[in-house]
Amino acid sequence: MGQRMQGKVVVVTGAGSIGPGWGNGKASAVLLAREGGQVFAVDKTLASAEVTQELIEGEGGRCIAYEADVTDAPAVEHMVNRCCSEFGSIDVLYNNVGAAVAGGITDLDEAAWDAQIEVNLKHVFLVTRAVIGAMLKAPGGSIINVGSTSGLTFTGQQQIAYQTAKAAISRFSQSVALEFAPVGIRCNTVIPGQMDTPMVQTYLAGQQTGGDVEALVAKRNARIPMGFMGTAWDVANAVLFLASDEARYITGAQIVVDGGMTLKCTNE
Repeated sequence: MGQRMQGKVVVVTGAGSIGPGWGNGKASAVLLAREGGQVFAVDKTLASAEVTQELIEGEGGRCIAYEADVTDAPAVEHMVNRCCSEFGSIDVLYNNVGAAVAGGITDLDEAAWDAQIEVNLKHVFLVTRAVIGAMLKAPGGSIINVGSTSGLTFTGQQQIAYQTAKAAISRFSQSVALEFAPVGIRCNTVIPGQMDTPMVQTYLAGQQTGGDVEALVAKRNARIPMGFMGTAWDVANAVLFLASDEARYITGAQIVVDGGMTLKCTNE
């Protein structure tokens, strides 16, 4: 591996995984560490973050696992302070937390709407705001927010709150990018499509298929021009690029990682 993150401190939220295998945050944390980054791995479940920590340390990297609810402002402030006390600064932030709930305007209740906006959008505001305070003390930084193709187009199921939140993240990133470009802080969005991760497998099995995950995976693959879902490593490679100095002149951008799915309309 290279050393594109050498000397950089990286905060990854949602750095654990809901089950065995590689989620987006877990893969990104490991890849950034392989490139020399010192990783502050945050998850709402400490045990999940500790799995990521063990993987990184097992490869000779440095990682601190940390438990936090990133939708809670005081918890976020404490998280950032802890990272700075351990590592001295923050150079890269990857906001990776998110979860989808199905439902349209007439069948999603207010509490579910509020919860979706909180977990998918509010935390991006809270964590970004807190981390920028630390980045302003250093020569710049890179913020990467995770969007979704659901924020760009219909991807097979009505998820109005999730779709709305993910669409807003891209505009949020552009606003931050414009405001902080003069001080060298970049902000971009990675937009995954239909990925094959533990969270997706759990979601498909529990909410859509009655247990026939294989059939729905085949259906999802058929929607994609390249013929297959991506993996967490496809997302991680995009995150690594935007985090690195190779992307030093890129801010306010969106990298869509979807195998071409959003190039066509689908209501399958």
